[in-house]
Amino acid sequence: MNAGDKVILNGTIYTARDKAHKLLIEIMDRKEPLPFEIKDAVIYYSGPIISASSGRMTSAGPTTSSRMDNYTIQLLDAGVSGLIGKGSRSSEVTEALKTHKAVYFSAVGGAGVVLANRIKKYRIVAFQELGLEAIYQLVVENFPCYVTIDTKGRVLSGEKQQHIRI
Repeated sequence: MNAGDKVILNGTIYTARDKAHKLLIEIMDRKEPLPFEIKDAVIYYSGPIISASSGRMTSAGPTTSSRMDNYTIQLLDAGVSGLIGKGSRSSEVTEALKTHKAVYFSAVGGAGVVLANRIKKYRIVAFQELGLEAIYQLVVENFPCYVTIDTKGRVLSGEKQQHIRI
C-alpha cells in the first residue's frame, strides 16, 4: 500500500477515542492484560452512535486523529498495525508508523451514516462506562479508507488529490 491508495477494509477493527486511549495506556503501564488483542489490531478513532430504540449503529464517523498522538507511539510499540481517523499526524507518529511498518488510514469525515452501514456486527469490549467512547469491536465489510501515511512513512500530499471544476 502506498500513500494515496484507496483501500476497502474487511474484517475486525476496534474503536477508541481519547478517554479509552488514556485507560489503555494506564493498563499497559501497570503491565496488566488489555481487554482485546492489541497485536496487529487496527484502531478506528470513532465514537459510534447507537439508536436507543433499535440498537442499530446509526453513525460511525472518524474523529480528529491528532488528539491521540500522545498515546499512539506506545500503542504502536505494543503491536497495533493500523490506525483510522481524519486529519494530520505529528512527525513523531509518522516516524513511529514507519519504524513499526504500520499504516494510518483516513476515513471521510462527515460520512458517519455511510460508514455505519459498512459495520455488520459490533460489541463493546471495554470501558462500557464511557458510553460512546467505549471500545467497540466492529466487523466491517467494504469499509472505504485512504492510505494517508504508509509503512515507509510517506504522507499523502495535496499533489495526489484530484481537483475538479464544477
